[in-house]
Amino acid sequence: MTGSTPTFPTDWLTLPDLVAVTGEPLGRIRRLLDEKHLVASRRHGAPQVPAAFLMEGRPVTSLRGTVIVLQDAGFSDDELIDWLLTEDESLGHAPIESLRAGRKSEVRRIAQALA
Repeated sequence: MTGSTPTFPTDWLTLPDLVAVTGEPLGRIRRLLDEKHLVASRRHGAPQVPAAFLMEGRPVTSLRGTVIVLQDAGFSDDELIDWLLTEDESLGHAPIESLRAGRKSEVRRIAQALA
């Protein structure tokens, strides 16, 4: 869907990293992934989640709904991660920045237009 290279700088967290950062057991981390509160990429081997998807050790609250909108638009997990981390012209920055700032409406409006 997107051919863009992510522009938002972020570290990548493995599942053990997520356990350490969140203080949650591995089973809970897997549930967060299954329920789309977080989304991981396997492009570098083991599943990894962009650190930008967390704030204060918890998933960005508006991430789940945005992930679902993007999946409904046909995005794979890797594609939606790239879209969230790549600067969007209409926003002037990466969509994850708006989500982290509590501005989910503008991000979801753009995401729905992609469908």
